[in-house]
Amino acid sequence: MSSTPAVSPDSRPAVSLVVSTLGDGANLARLFDSLDVQTFRDFDVVIVDQNTHDNVAAEIDRVPRTFPIRRIATPGVRGLSIGRNTGWRAAVGGILLFPDDNCWYPKDFLEHGVAIMAARGAAILTGRSADEEGRTILGAFDDDAVLISRASVWTTSIEWVTLVRRDVLEAIGGYDATIGVGAATPWQACEGQDFLLRAMSAGFACWYDPALYGHDVAWAERTTPAQMRRKARAYGRGMGYVLALHHFDLRQQARWVVRSALGGLVYAARFDREKVGYYWQTMLGRIEGIRGYAKSKPH
Repeated sequence: MSSTPAVSPDSRPAVSLVVSTLGDGANLARLFDSLDVQTFRDFDVVIVDQNTHDNVAAEIDRVPRTFPIRRIATPGVRGLSIGRNTGWRAAVGGILLFPDDNCWYPKDFLEHGVAIMAARGAAILTGRSADEEGRTILGAFDDDAVLISRASVWTTSIEWVTLVRRDVLEAIGGYDATIGVGAATPWQACEGQDFLLRAMSAGFACWYDPALYGHDVAWAERTTPAQMRRKARAYGRGMGYVLALHHFDLRQQARWVVRSALGGLVYAARFDREKVGYYWQTMLGRIEGIRGYAKSKPH
C-alpha cells in the first residue's frame, strides 16, 4: 500500500500534496522533478492510485526522491474528487495541495504559496495555470489579487493551484464526490468552485493571487478536436450544475450560457470550425447542467 513509510506524528510536514491518479503514470516524473527542487522543503506527497496495474508504483520507485512519498492503492475506484478525499484524510500536513498528475510547479511555488497564505491570513489560497513563460492557459483568470467572492469564483481558481488549510476540509467534508472528472454523474467539472463556494458559506477567507501559478500544457497540445468538444460538453455540464446548485440567479446563469454562445459567434466570423464546435458544446453543456440540477431536486 505504501512505497515509503508514513510520516510519523513527531515529524508532521507543514504541507501535504495529494495526487489522485488514474492512468499509466507517465507524467508523474515531471511533477516529481519539480518537487525535488522546491525551495520549501517541509512537505510530503500522498499518491492515491486508482489503477488496477502497478505502473504508478513502479514510477514512484524508479528514481529516489528528496521528499517522502506514500502510495495508497484503491484499484477499481473512480473519481478525482473521491481520490482527493481519500488522500487528504490519510495525509497529515496542516496545509493541503492537490496536484493533477500531469502538472508541475516553479521551484519557489510552495515557498511563495505558504508565505502568501500567512501574510493574508487566508484559509484557502488559489492561483492560476500558466505555461513555463508564465502566460495564462486553460481558462480566463483575473489579473489582480483579490478576496474571492461568489461573483469572482469562476475566474480565480483552478484545483491544482489551490492551497487549503486542513480545518477547512474537516469543516466542509472535502470535495463533493458527485462532481468532477470521473464522477459517476454527468457533472464532470467545477468541483473546485463548488468547494470554494461551500468554504465561503462556512465563513472561510479565500484569497486569489495571480502571482502564484503552476504549469501545464494547453489542451490543444494534448487532445484532438473531437476530444476537446467532448471535454467542453462534459465540463459545461459541471459548471451549469454548480451554478444552479449554489442558487446563482437566472441572470447569472444566462450570462455564462450567452458568453459561450458569443464565443462561438466570434470564431464563426473567423471561419474557425474547431473553436465554434468547442464553444457550442460548452453552451449546450451549461444548459444541460442547469436543467439537470432542476430535474434532480426533490418535488
